Amino acid sequence: MDVELKPGERIDMLYQDQVHIIQSKDVFSFSLDAVLLANFANPRKNGRGLTVDLGSGNGAIPLFMAHKVQGQIVGVEIQPELAEMARRSVSMNQLEDKITIKNEDMRDIFSDIRPGSADTVVSNPPYFAVDSEKTVMKEDEHYAIARHEIKADLTLVTKTANKLLKNKAHFYMVHRPDRLFEILDALRAAHLSPKKLQFVYPKPNSEANIVLIDAIKDGDGTGARILPPIITHNPDGSYRQEILDIYEGKNQDD
Repeated sequence: MDVELKPGERIDMLYQDQVHIIQSKDVFSFSLDAVLLANFANPRKNGRGLTVDLGSGNGAIPLFMAHKVQGQIVGVEIQPELAEMARRSVSMNQLEDKITIKNEDMRDIFSDIRPGSADTVVSNPPYFAVDSEKTVMKEDEHYAIARHEIKADLTLVTKTANKLLKNKAHFYMVHRPDRLFEILDALRAAHLSPKKLQFVYPKPNSEANIVLIDAIKDGDGTGARILPPIITHNPDGSYRQEILDIYEGKNQDD
């Protein structure tokens, strides 16, 4: 389906060109983090229940997860421009019957989504604490809100996930390892028990720059697993085959 592109926008294609997504260098573009999170998330019951994406941006994660869930996906995005971009991508992929994009603050979504109704919640939240006005003003407003905890922080994201989820349901999040202890504290404070962690490294012998986390609502405090590492790039800077396969959707279940 054809859609109208605005100035500065382009269409990128993933999963063997089966998923088309509108990107904008001036407004928002998804990163490898979103692709890894969509690959990492493993909706239970074959994804027949409700999946909610908190801080959906341009709708990348709902689009990347659509093929692996049978139920409904709701993307929640506070920025109108990003939500509108996401809706056009959903329409372009003819997924309006599966994906709904809500332009709302996540604090306000419970008038539309019943608490305790989600089987899966995912989030690629803002990574950086707001330590000064100068830090935020260095970036375009859209990117600043997406990257810095201006509109949503760890506490809000984890508490919202808990309120959305059914008992023993899963919350999947991608974040930065340098905030790992804050992340674990926020998860436990929201009664989300971390069960799986997977660290992502840009190159061999480098420090991790991404962490993927699977937590269970009201789970016990035992049984945590550290999964094998993911290394994203070869020494020459090219993507490793494992990452290319994820972009192509070759290791996804149909």
